[in-house]
Amino acid sequence: MRVRWAVSIWAFCLAMLLGAGATAAWAESPVDLGAGRVSDSAGVLNAAQVSEITAAVDDLSSEHGVDLWVVYVPTFTDPSDAEGWANRTAEDNNLAPNQYLLAIATEGRAYYLSGDSSGPVSGDQLTEIEQQRILPQLRDEDWAGAGVAAAQGLGSAVGGGSTGSSGTDGGGSAGWLTILLIVVVAVVAVVLLVVFLRRRRGSSGQGPAVTGRAGAPVDPLTTTPIPELERLAGSALVQTDDAVRTSEEELGFATASYGEQATAAFTAALAGAKEQLTQAFALRQRLDDAEPDTEQQQRDWNIEIIRRCEHANHVLDEQAASFDELRALERNAPAAVEELRARTAAAEPAVQTARETVTALQARYTPDALITVIDNPSEAAERLTFASAAVADAAARLAAGDSGEAAVGIRAAEEALDQSTQLTGAVKRLQADLMAAEQQVAARLAELDGDVAAAAGQTDPTGSLAAAVASTSATVAQVRTALGAPNNPIALLARLDAANAQIDGALQGVRTAAEQRRRAVAALGQTLQTAQAQVSAAEDFVVSRRGAVGPEARTRLAEAGRSLVQAQGLAPTDPTQALSLAQRAITLAGQAVQLAQADLGQFQNQSAGGLDGMFGGGGQGGGNGMLGAVLGGILINSVLGGGGGSRSGGGMFGGGGGGSRSRSGGGMFGGGGGRSRSAGSFGGGGTRSRRGGGRF
Repeated sequence: MRVRWAVSIWAFCLAMLLGAGATAAWAESPVDLGAGRVSDSAGVLNAAQVSEITAAVDDLSSEHGVDLWVVYVPTFTDPSDAEGWANRTAEDNNLAPNQYLLAIATEGRAYYLSGDSSGPVSGDQLTEIEQQRILPQLRDEDWAGAGVAAAQGLGSAVGGGSTGSSGTDGGGSAGWLTILLIVVVAVVAVVLLVVFLRRRRGSSGQGPAVTGRAGAPVDPLTTTPIPELERLAGSALVQTDDAVRTSEEELGFATASYGEQATAAFTAALAGAKEQLTQAFALRQRLDDAEPDTEQQQRDWNIEIIRRCEHANHVLDEQAASFDELRALERNAPAAVEELRARTAAAEPAVQTARETVTALQARYTPDALITVIDNPSEAAERLTFASAAVADAAARLAAGDSGEAAVGIRAAEEALDQSTQLTGAVKRLQADLMAAEQQVAARLAELDGDVAAAAGQTDPTGSLAAAVASTSATVAQVRTALGAPNNPIALLARLDAANAQIDGALQGVRTAAEQRRRAVAALGQTLQTAQAQVSAAEDFVVSRRGAVGPEARTRLAEAGRSLVQAQGLAPTDPTQALSLAQRAITLAGQAVQLAQADLGQFQNQSAGGLDGMFGGGGQGGGNGMLGAVLGGILINSVLGGGGGSRSGGGMFGGGGGGSRSRSGGGMFGGGGGRSRSAGSFGGGGTRSRRGGGRF
């Protein structure tokens, strides 16, 4: 690990200021930031200007709890692009999400304001600070003014004011949604800062530690109010779940191209992150269950959730740079664009087939049987529309010589195509599951008829057997009646399973142990099939709409999957316990779908009230599939779920206002001031952002 205080850049800058004459230009790799907040190896500042920037940075820290470093170098090298250089410097120096870095290449005429996507200032706000405040100063070669402008812009963003210059009317152009987002960011920033301070204590001595009376470090989370801890833990779960799913998708693309051996390290990292996330979701389920928890348990478990999510993100982030190097989308962009064009065209017939299948299923089954796929054809078409637009924009970027922007578009198109395939595939899977359930209903009815007959001649001193027979007979009659009209065979099968469990319990005393075991094994096999179908349907529904789904639905889904895996593992040795776990998986999967539908309803209400305006209007993102990409979490993770923290962004696929040349500058598909986030790669949530910057 690099030692932050090993090189004193501040002392070096003073030495340069005392030297005579101009400094020759040289290239500079990412630097150690040292003790000072201003680093000037380009030699463009005098002592008074350094003091001016330092005062502005100190005010920012004391008033808003946000730190800023300003670095001036002649040119960027290793990497040579402003974004890569600034983000590498920030990462090498362990900057926390509430810590920002402005990197300026005075001779290279390039700059970048690096910020973490989960920090208190959004990617859009950072872009606005760059364009409205920093860029005008740099064009006038007011080097000190650029640093001061960055500090003032960050302070205004965190404080809820306009991030633009003082002469810019930000209210009229930003609109009510921007104001709302800024207010939300400012509130959430206070919560996020608490956990980020803990990270800073462990990151090469950054900043003062929080201490108790005796001077010993105190974890701020131990004194954070429990409601804030719960919100923070929920946000961490959503953010980490999105990071894991995005990483899994990206890993799938890479494995298909390079093979399992080349991606083994990433597979291992993903498995480790998944294990941490699974344990975090299990803790959240314990907090959500009916059993009351003490205040200390609530605090301890929420803190552990946060820490496990942090660890999962760290495991992924350790491999992120190597993964990007393996995929090398910027180098392979031309071939990738052509491949995606072909894949998009090939996927269109599947959407039409899915639409026809849903229409046929509606004539045979009730709406509740199709609730997880009823909108899938339209959503799949929406993802294809977005993929086509993203591919077209990537091709245009390539033609303009901007392979970095093209790579972002390629990633977005890949994910949109993957979701389209998942959405149409879910229709096929549900069709097969419903047909299988119909067959199982028929078999279960015959079995229950046999149970009722077997109970007829048995002695029944307590009357429990008679009650079970009566209840079972009533259920059987109701199910047979339902079969004469459109129905939900999966729900009918669940009713029959419950009746079967009741009468099996009543007949336990008259059956041998071997017979009881045989019955349990038979019932388990059928219930496992149902559980697998239910969990799979819930997974498809949540994943393809994860931009709107919050932590509660994700927790139930994760717990359903965990229960199903446990049931499958216990099936050979303990069928009774396995049956109980399979039934629990079915219940939890149903709850996950219900909670996800509620989140989706909120998302749709918000989109009707204003989200369309973010994407050019027109109800479906102005015809470019943008709203569907938001719903799928491709552009903005968890609009309502509180996730935030995806690989960041200003806008995507649009005009790079002000000469922006980095990933996802400017607006979306030609519009300025877009609010989307660029598609993510392999890595944890809350990694350094990929947006903004440019030349001056």
